[in-house]
Amino acid sequence: MINSITSFNKGTYKQPNIFGYFGNFGGAYIPEMLHRNVEELATRYIDIMYEEFFQKDYHALLKDYVGRPSPLYFATRLSEKYKTKIYLKREDLNHTGAHKINNAIGQVLLALRLGKKRIIAETGAGQHGVATATVCALKGVECVVYMGVKDIERQAPNVARMKMLGAKVVPATSGSQTLKDATNEAIRDWINNPNDTHYVIGSVVGPHPYPDMVARFQSVISEEMRWQLKEHTGNELPSKIIACVGGGSNAAGAFYHFLDDLSVELIAVEAAGLGVHSGHSAATTQLGKPGILHGSKSLVMQTDDGQIIEPHSISAGLDYPGIGPMHAHLFESGRAKFLSAKDDEALQAAFELTKLEGIIPALESAHALAALKQIHFKPNDITVLCLSGRGDKDLNTYMKVMNVNAE
Repeated sequence: MINSITSFNKGTYKQPNIFGYFGNFGGAYIPEMLHRNVEELATRYIDIMYEEFFQKDYHALLKDYVGRPSPLYFATRLSEKYKTKIYLKREDLNHTGAHKINNAIGQVLLALRLGKKRIIAETGAGQHGVATATVCALKGVECVVYMGVKDIERQAPNVARMKMLGAKVVPATSGSQTLKDATNEAIRDWINNPNDTHYVIGSVVGPHPYPDMVARFQSVISEEMRWQLKEHTGNELPSKIIACVGGGSNAAGAFYHFLDDLSVELIAVEAAGLGVHSGHSAATTQLGKPGILHGSKSLVMQTDDGQIIEPHSISAGLDYPGIGPMHAHLFESGRAKFLSAKDDEALQAAFELTKLEGIIPALESAHALAALKQIHFKPNDITVLCLSGRGDKDLNTYMKVMNVNAE
């Protein structure tokens, strides 16, 4: 257990160095007006997170409110199809329907400890917005969620849930009107309200300490996976772990407690959209180069003169032109393998899981499922795939596909 940020001697796969860098990526590139808030977080988050009272409160909510531990489910028919052993880590069964609630609870509790009275958040697929609004309702805290106009249209059920929970949903109308632009608006709000407001970032992106803090809150996923695998198989180490990656929070959580076990192959799956080189993609590791986005140095999809290239994915949660600095380091170092799946491949994988296992996945998770066709499995391999969310929010998209196929 780390009691102070000064315990960091050097950046590792798991933890950044004292400047917030994972290898060559990370840091805090922020406006002067945000310096006090970010510095307060950076100097206090470790101490607060590992206090006995905080841990007791956090884990009690995970157990009694979220419903953790989430099951590790052996997918019999999916395993038969791919002639291997595939387990699904069922984050879709959490309260609110995705892994996002793990981090939302942690950050809201932390914000209250810091004396903040107002919470803001950004959201793409809506799951992080719903999770944040849920915890704010639980704790009686004001909540404002920024969301791109395009995402508001394609994620209408989640918008309705946020409003029902009492959150104010503010549309982002600039740029591509998606997650990147919602993040821009949230940062502007934080600059204007630095004293009483905490910004709950939903992924392992943003200035230090957010990438590390979010990864730690999500690491409950891999913490459970280890003992659940031991119960299921007699061995707490799988052969492979697969997770989808946009900014990368569910992947960071699924990988976290296996990062130093080099025998475990880590596979991250990005959104290729209409094709990696189609001009309509979000495959950052294949298209990006080092740059600054939303407060940290990472791999970013950008033009030669540093202008952001608008990403595309059928999945609102993967429609982001960058990747978290931890993942950029995992890619550059070779610790994780990065694959990609196109829109149509993700849709096909979603329908496959539904028909084989009776589980409707979120479109984000469907990208991870699509990668199964790209991987060579041995019969005795034990693979864990993080099913990061359920597909209720994507039913409109699925229905359109079914209607087209029925014509």
